[in-house]
Amino acid sequence: MSNERILNTLRAPHISEKAARLAETNQYVFVVAPEATKADVRAAVEKMFDVKVEQVNLVNAKGKAKSFRFRAGSRQGKRKAYVRLAAGQTIDVAAKA
Repeated sequence: MSNERILNTLRAPHISEKAARLAETNQYVFVVAPEATKADVRAAVEKMFDVKVEQVNLVNAKGKAKSFRFRAGSRQGKRKAYVRLAAGQTIDVAAKA
């Protein structure tokens, strides 16, 4: 997998309270490209962070409906990847981001 494709697949780490709790159990959350597959995410994480990935789950999060100055609109949706690493391996998400 080329470096350009890796950088296009993994957009950013998803930072939230839930993601912080999951990091304690060796799971990490990333925002990924809408067309990314589980195999793409697995290869990108393994190559970028030099770790062994056990499992990848993908979630399509729909954007919230919001209004601005009495006009209806919606926020952009995103695709998140929940990545579980092998036992004993960690990622320092803040350093690579």
